[in-house]
Amino acid sequence: MSERVAVAKPLPRITPELEPFFAAARNHELVVQRCRSCGQLRFPAREVCPKCWSTEREWTPVSGRGEVFSFYWMHQKYHPAFADELPYAVVVVQLEEGPRMATNVLGCSHDELRIGMPVEVTFEERSPEITLPQFRPAAR
Repeated sequence: MSERVAVAKPLPRITPELEPFFAAARNHELVVQRCRSCGQLRFPAREVCPKCWSTEREWTPVSGRGEVFSFYWMHQKYHPAFADELPYAVVVVQLEEGPRMATNVLGCSHDELRIGMPVEVTFEERSPEITLPQFRPAAR
């Protein structure tokens, strides 16, 4: 009889480009990039604005409110730390301000998850350096 050993979930690597995003998340604040030239909001972070091609950018807070834009069910175990969670949903949330984020919706059963569902950000502290923005059904 083999005993199952707990495996830690992988953590994202904090690159210099994403450090402001993770610093804000540690403070339970959700931020996205904003083009300083045209004001276009974007996520994930990019060096060049897809609207006006400017390289001038900054990080700006957003509300953390949005809705489920799409989702798919992950049935295959790509990492042993997620084995007990299968199947789980990978969700794209469209923020009220426009950008979309790939994420998870916590505290929501498989039967409750639906396109258009209102959600709000919550933060999952994974380590002293890494706090991940996740989403949950919005309080009504």
